[in-house]
Amino acid sequence: MRNTRDTQSLFELSRPGRRAARLPACDVPEREITDLLPADAVRQAPPELPELSEPQIIRHFVNLSTQNMSVDTHFYPLGSCTMKYNPKRNERAAAMPGFAELHPYQDESTLQGMLAILYEMQEMLQEISGLPACSLQPAAGAQGEFTALLVAAAYFQDLGETRTKILVPDNAHGTNPASAVMAGFEAVTVQTSAAGYVDMEDLAAKLDEQVAVLMITNPSTLGLFEPNMQQIAEQVHAVGGLVYLDGANMNAILGITQPGAFGVDMQHYNPHKTFSGPHGGGGPGAGPICVTEKLAPYLPAPIIVKELRVAKELRVASCESRERKESRVTSCESREQATAAHNPQLATRNSKLPYFRLDTNRPKSIGRVRAFFGNVGVLLRAYVYIRTHGPAGLRRVAENAVLNANYLLSRVQHILPVPQGNRCMHEFVASASELKRQQNISAMDLAKRLLDYGYHAPTVYFPLTVPEAMMIEPTESEGKETLDAFAETLFRITEESAELLHEAPHTTPVSRPDEVRAARQPVLVWNG
Repeated sequence: MRNTRDTQSLFELSRPGRRAARLPACDVPEREITDLLPADAVRQAPPELPELSEPQIIRHFVNLSTQNMSVDTHFYPLGSCTMKYNPKRNERAAAMPGFAELHPYQDESTLQGMLAILYEMQEMLQEISGLPACSLQPAAGAQGEFTALLVAAAYFQDLGETRTKILVPDNAHGTNPASAVMAGFEAVTVQTSAAGYVDMEDLAAKLDEQVAVLMITNPSTLGLFEPNMQQIAEQVHAVGGLVYLDGANMNAILGITQPGAFGVDMQHYNPHKTFSGPHGGGGPGAGPICVTEKLAPYLPAPIIVKELRVAKELRVASCESRERKESRVTSCESREQATAAHNPQLATRNSKLPYFRLDTNRPKSIGRVRAFFGNVGVLLRAYVYIRTHGPAGLRRVAENAVLNANYLLSRVQHILPVPQGNRCMHEFVASASELKRQQNISAMDLAKRLLDYGYHAPTVYFPLTVPEAMMIEPTESEGKETLDAFAETLFRITEESAELLHEAPHTTPVSRPDEVRAARQPVLVWNG
């Protein structure tokens, strides 16, 4: 039996007079707060904060943490979200003082190491996508979508064209139509066929010169690679439109194909899904975008550029920057001579070295979408992941992701049919509709019951094109034993009574909250 105190709030645990710390006596002259602050900045009464001892605070938050599920503690087959294990070496690298203690607004001459890494990151993302220009600024996948559409809008405005429509397949991520509307366009739905692919007749009927962009996820949310992708791109381009790839599922095609090769004009990455980075909790995230050469002038500024400068100029410039900040008297010339003495490679005064510069002189740019380069810590983790695996390793990541998904599909399709066939890419969408019809067991019942067995639930009821959908993505991180155990647990659950399943989960502090009411009537303040 779980201790009910584990789930009490800090306010419920509070008792007057308890303290976690005691301050020493004031050692400066005391003054009334009204002498120091204007009256309208002073509260009429102290804030009603909980009063607790340090052990109570620690125990409360540790107990809460043990109720969390994460990729470090549980199998997390959350389709579409790619909740895979992130190597801890990447976390350690991003936390190194040389990265973590930099300030983003230091003089760029003092940020050469970081800018070199981010420049390489741009280059690697361009190579992976097959698109020649990149911006690292967007701070999430959805913001990457939005940014790409702003780039498209600027491009058409520069051409003097007024285009109003964005085409979005009906199995797309919900952020696609939302981003389209936020960018000032009308979102128009394109139907998919029973097989899960774009309905080519419906697409042709909706293509006209008002179409600015087709947004497509490939592989799709059904875990299928679009067989008509090249033809789709050609038809969109024929009416002057652009093709945008939702790059959420890049982990299925890394090193196997490039979006630029099958007609994509722009795409975003989810580094935390495709490469490495923190998951969940609303962030932090990153959503870099890559675009074709004709769209490059409109990317958010600044962009990191690499140029060669004379070694002497670099040393003197860096030296002068440090002396301005540190007020040192040592001459730059003396320091340059000392540097050359210790490093003969730099002794040639006319030799050239790479210098990384923030290019802000981009008159057609849509401007900033995020301070500096967004969440650099996430980009660093992704950089380490890419460098660790290398080109061949990234391809193996994709191959293993596809292998695991197909293996798990083969294990569960006799329990939960997969309407779109017996092959998939990195994920698949099963349906509990037969269980619902025959035994009154829904996808939500299965998902909730999995929590009792120590598994995070798959995504349910998405995409909307599949009834009683369960989107399952095992990722490349998991071994065969885990996949077998998960499949066997699903089979065991389907043999349990509907009455038991309707009340699941049975082992969590909260079983089935009213999610609709919680969304519409959130309790955001303490009223105790």
